[in-house]
Amino acid sequence: MKKSAATNGIRTAAENDYPELIEIWELSVRATHDFLPEDYLQEIKSLLPSILPHVPLYLFCDKSGTIKGFAGVAGQKIEMLFIHPGIRGQGIGRKLTEYCIQELGAYKVDVNEQNEQAVGFYQKMGFRVMNRQELDSMGRPFPILEMQL
Repeated sequence: MKKSAATNGIRTAAENDYPELIEIWELSVRATHDFLPEDYLQEIKSLLPSILPHVPLYLFCDKSGTIKGFAGVAGQKIEMLFIHPGIRGQGIGRKLTEYCIQELGAYKVDVNEQNEQAVGFYQKMGFRVMNRQELDSMGRPFPILEMQL
């Protein structure tokens, strides 16, 4: 069930969007996180149904209402940003990030250090590395860069 897109193409997510968001998440992660082993990717994917309801999610939809990407923001931190890989490079990540900054007051983001595309993207958006954690949030050896505007 698709909902009409907001004027700027961004709307809040509903529970019935979750299956599509998980699909976009997986496609995006496979395109950008080639350093993650398959079993870890599947472990994270299995946790998403219990994580998504706890993070306010914002969807970028095309004119027909099809979801093309999404961001999650908690507090003043962008917790997730995933774009369908078939349409990366078309400004959707920028639009979602600008929305998170301007409308939601986000100014922080954590990024996998090995996801060089994301690190470069956030640097272009004005974020700078403030700290580095050796382990990710699940205690695995995938360093995290804490970035801030």
